[in-house]
Amino acid sequence: MRTSPRPRPRSAARGGLALALGLLLVASVAPGCAAPPDRAPASGDAASTTRPPNIIFIMADDLGVAELGAYGQQWIRTPSIDRLAREGMRFTQHYAGAPVCAPSRAILLTGRGSPHALIRDNREVGGWGPDEPEGQLPLPPGTDTFARRLQDAGYATGAVGKWGLGGPGSTGMPDRQGFDFFYGYLCQRVAHNLWPTHLWRNGAREDLPGNQWGNLVGETYAHDRMAEEALAFVDRHRDRPFLLYVPFHIPHLALQVPEEEIEAYADLPEDGPYEGGKGYLPHPSPRRAYAGMVTRMDRDIGRLMQRLEELGLAEDTIIVFTSDNGPTFDIGGADSDFFESTGGRRGRKGSVWEGGLRVPLVVRWPGRIEAAAVSDVVSAFRDWMPTICELAGVPGPRSPDGISLAPLLLGSGPVAERPFIAWEFPGYGGQQAVRMGRWKGVRRDMRRGNMDIQLFDLAADPGETTDLAADRPAIVAEMRRIMREERTPSEAFPMPGLDQVTGG
Repeated sequence: MRTSPRPRPRSAARGGLALALGLLLVASVAPGCAAPPDRAPASGDAASTTRPPNIIFIMADDLGVAELGAYGQQWIRTPSIDRLAREGMRFTQHYAGAPVCAPSRAILLTGRGSPHALIRDNREVGGWGPDEPEGQLPLPPGTDTFARRLQDAGYATGAVGKWGLGGPGSTGMPDRQGFDFFYGYLCQRVAHNLWPTHLWRNGAREDLPGNQWGNLVGETYAHDRMAEEALAFVDRHRDRPFLLYVPFHIPHLALQVPEEEIEAYADLPEDGPYEGGKGYLPHPSPRRAYAGMVTRMDRDIGRLMQRLEELGLAEDTIIVFTSDNGPTFDIGGADSDFFESTGGRRGRKGSVWEGGLRVPLVVRWPGRIEAAAVSDVVSAFRDWMPTICELAGVPGPRSPDGISLAPLLLGSGPVAERPFIAWEFPGYGGQQAVRMGRWKGVRRDMRRGNMDIQLFDLAADPGETTDLAADRPAIVAEMRRIMREERTPSEAFPMPGLDQVTGG
């Protein structure tokens, strides 16, 4: 593979210890987007094509950064996603919005980083059981999402998959957040079963034939139904620009997949059945089921790619693939150690260690993004709001959190500097992290009063094994300032020790 050229950093004339130390993360230029109406777009601009590009944004659920062949996976077969990487750009330092589902999705859609995000953790509005209310804490009305911006510009907008940002009738419903069409799970809890009793089509419940509450196996596999709906959306909107957001719920537990996928992995070694427990369903072949789930998703991504080719839309369509956070810890039959799901990085889902936040990212746009390119530019979910806006040629957000990656993707110029990326996660004991150049600071167990910062040199120590905080007090002090000051307090998601601006 060829390596995409690193953008040359601009001179830093201002800015704090981080800039003085040259700890600059390369990302994108100012938030802008479409060319002003009094001039034509330059030849390198995304908006210079005669037709605004279609955008298909596919996001797996709990997929580890090293669970794809393009990232070194040895057991799980992902030929379609690997093809996307061969025909597009693969990123080696891309970060999720948060280490769990709901906040990561909210950050992706809005471009607000977690220290300023509307949703900062999973927050349920109901309990477990068939008669419980569905949904999580909803996005508020009028939230600025990239779907809304593209919808306002004339795009057809659809979402197919797992939502998690508001249940039935709430302000967070997809049709109230910029999507013309939705099909899938509204509630993350319901999505713990891949043979559920129902899915949602826009605001209407749609019962699935042959499925019962709590069943191990049913008649209608939810993923297959959603894959068909994604294809149908492309068919319906072939003649106009469209945005299709596809947050597939694979490979989130429970371990469930049609038998043919398990049989295809008959040679994969097992370590005994998973007996169930802790709210998860049992499975006789847990490793084969997990691998089969990922391959099933990959198959349907391949079907989307084929449909674009059949309709003559491949060169008009940008495809993005990523995951919402790192792989799950070893519960529910998942075996992240066996699959080396984090590529040797520390931590899992639910932590701000690299294993919880680092995710795969591949982006393909035939003829516009260089094939087989690899980028080590540090990027994150908060960047997709301005990036999608610029690629579509619509006005982008005036937000300090995200920066457009469009110049990097299109090779049209350098991306802008930024001194840091920060995460704030009130779950799993309360955590913060800051990435500043090669350095990463981590603070955990904040709800127990811990305000100490551990410091790691990711260039020399990608596994975050050696704490260098005592050796680099100036860097730690700057990270402490960022953790304390570069945030917005949230009534819904308080952080003890920070909201009171003491002890930080």
